[in-house]
Amino acid sequence: MSTLARKLTLANYFALGFGTMIGTGWVVLMDDWLARGGPLGAMLGFGLGGILLLPVGYIYGQWVRRLPDAAGEAAYTAQVFPPLVSFFTGWIMLLAYFIVCPWEAVVVGKLAAYIFPQLDTFELYRVAGQPVFLPRLVLGLAVTLLLTFLNYRGIRASATFQSWATSCVLAIFLLLVLISARTGSTANLKPLFAHAPLASVFLALQIVPYFVTGFESVPKAAEEAHPGFPPQDFFKAISMALVVGAGFYVLAVGAVCYIAPWQRLLGRRFATAIAFEHGTHSVWLVRVILAICLLALFQIFNGNFVASTRLVFAFGRRGTIHPAFASIHPNYLSPTVAIFGVTLGTFVGLLLGDAILVPVTEVGSMASAFGWFATCLSFFLVEPTPRLRLIATFGILISLLFMLMKLLPIFPGHFSVAEWIALSSWLAIGLLIHRRSKPK
Repeated sequence: MSTLARKLTLANYFALGFGTMIGTGWVVLMDDWLARGGPLGAMLGFGLGGILLLPVGYIYGQWVRRLPDAAGEAAYTAQVFPPLVSFFTGWIMLLAYFIVCPWEAVVVGKLAAYIFPQLDTFELYRVAGQPVFLPRLVLGLAVTLLLTFLNYRGIRASATFQSWATSCVLAIFLLLVLISARTGSTANLKPLFAHAPLASVFLALQIVPYFVTGFESVPKAAEEAHPGFPPQDFFKAISMALVVGAGFYVLAVGAVCYIAPWQRLLGRRFATAIAFEHGTHSVWLVRVILAICLLALFQIFNGNFVASTRLVFAFGRRGTIHPAFASIHPNYLSPTVAIFGVTLGTFVGLLLGDAILVPVTEVGSMASAFGWFATCLSFFLVEPTPRLRLIATFGILISLLFMLMKLLPIFPGHFSVAEWIALSSWLAIGLLIHRRSKPK
């Protein structure tokens, strides 16, 4: 039986899933999305990706009803595969969540520097040609410590903040969509694709796993459901997060390209804010976008922080890493050592600065797809019902496609040498930690 606090409701789970998915990418990386697909290519990529992942979300819903374990993918694969396979499945999935934490810690400084250019001073060093500035580094550390404190105080404080942030992000975002619809023009959408139509959709589809990762964070907090929580509501939360999250991205691309000529945004930092400023000539609206971006940053940072700490806690409880990570605060019932471990890892990633932004997207996409693949495959192997096995088969094929798009060199946009190095390093760290956790 879990000793974590049991506080979460359906609304909390939706906020966790959606908040773990929606962050600052739609503001910070909009130019990259448009360079990949153009308006229609990017919209089709995100929309198609959300639809294709519904079978995967359904399988997660089935698993969490049967096995509400914070270990998530590691617990599911443990039902059919050897312990080492189970551990590395969970370890790779941990990468998909954890990698977002330093990403957002870096972006908060990038966002603040857009408003206050003075922050781009006192250069400390460079990583891959990208400068790391002291003020931005300090700001990222401060935000990380704030979320660490929030989660240290227990899941209720974290969940309340997550629900509040999600509500505000959705409300302000809908206002932006309405403004775009009122002041934009269809002429701004042309050309509809950045490349040939199929290539445009394909290039956009490649990054979908990273940006929709989050719906499967719901099972990581399954042990913290409120007493009497209906098990079928886990899938409700998962599907709601997936559909609303994918729809959010589709509308974001459409709103940006409708309000301003999209080709003028390529290579521009914070292209979303620039588009609305160009289309409305309003400075206050840019401030609204930056405000919602800041809220979204906090919600996705917090959501991925929760998912990461629960996975680390579950690994410690299963004995696949040091058992100290399973420690729980006697009053707040929070996994304290796991929280401090993820905080430390975030600090290390933060030191790499802006150089991690695009590679993180690529590695995170593959890691997410691998976790989905392992989850669906495990369910297929244990489930005797033909209908459910058919849904699991769809999930296997879809997640395998997403995974191979990043691994095989025959696909455009596959892993570069730097991304292979990053993935190999993460696996090596996992192997080292796993071996040291074994009793001598």
